Amino acid sequence: MNSTESEVTESAVDDPIDEDDTIVQSVRYQITSYGADFPVDGIVSRLERSAIYIPRFQRKFVWTHTQASRFIESLLLGLPVPGIFLFRDPTTRKLMVVDGQQRLRSLQHFYRGTFGQRKFDLLGVSEDYQNKTYRSLSPEAKQDLDDSIIHATIFQQDEPSADRSSIYSIFERLNTGGSPLQPQEIRACVYRGRLNDLLSDLARNSHWKAVYHSTNTRKKDEEIILRFLALYYERSNYERPMKQFLNRFMEKYRDANDSDCERFRRSFETTIEVVDTILTPKSLRPKRALNVSVADAVLVGLAHRLERGPITETDALRTANKRVLQLLEEEELFTIGTTNKDRVERRIELACREYDLVQ
Repeated sequence: MNSTESEVTESAVDDPIDEDDTIVQSVRYQITSYGADFPVDGIVSRLERSAIYIPRFQRKFVWTHTQASRFIESLLLGLPVPGIFLFRDPTTRKLMVVDGQQRLRSLQHFYRGTFGQRKFDLLGVSEDYQNKTYRSLSPEAKQDLDDSIIHATIFQQDEPSADRSSIYSIFERLNTGGSPLQPQEIRACVYRGRLNDLLSDLARNSHWKAVYHSTNTRKKDEEIILRFLALYYERSNYERPMKQFLNRFMEKYRDANDSDCERFRRSFETTIEVVDTILTPKSLRPKRALNVSVADAVLVGLAHRLERGPITETDALRTANKRVLQLLEEEELFTIGTTNKDRVERRIELACREYDLVQ
């Protein structure tokens, strides 16, 4: 680890959003969807055996004890409750929760009898149910709850058949809560598989943690690694918006084979070790924050240089890196129109040219 790591105290990541990059390319989907009414005991049973599952990445259970209790009470009183949204995986046939996890987890916790580290007895409800657990409900009330209906909308994408882009879009459109999911959090669910597991593993690399040096816990670190891999291996296919470019790469390598995983790992780990041990923690930070566009250029440029062997002229590399940052700033390549195809290409070409001069 570079001895100057302690100089970097900024926890933010600088990733300016281009308004044009938020425009989604027009895609016409064919979606099969249907409604299904699940009895509560049936849906809890499916949750317990993972026939219905909540993706690992989704935000933690945030309802309070009272909120969860009042939801359970609504079912006991026979009141209508909002439905849930499920995606049917065409391979496993399992149902992934897209919307409704707080309600489903409340049910699961109540049937298990625990709320966090404490007993799940109903709080803040009518006197008939106050302090009742599932086990202590009367037989009639327990039957009423078991037989209560949760309506689900179940869907799967038929066309385009080669990707899961509709799921990503649906997540975004349903994701309107107080703490919206970030793009990589959504990808971690939609494109879960070997590449996603690899990104999580690479984010724990000690050299990367020293360079990233941020308190950001919303998978931004994994997204930056993904950007590096996508631009290094498939830059010629880049088209804006960046979001969809990354989605396509995640889809393509969702079930990456051993060879792909190994080359991805080797490229990233070799490159980030050089950044940490030869350059300074500020090499990706033109200001105080780590700049994602600068990271694109530096990491991809270095990776291309390392293709022809280790770097022996360490002082020359540091000089080249300073030159890269200077040129990127002079041409405003990390502040304006950062995802424009010509500017992405210019950043990386510039870095490749400067680093290629280093022996």
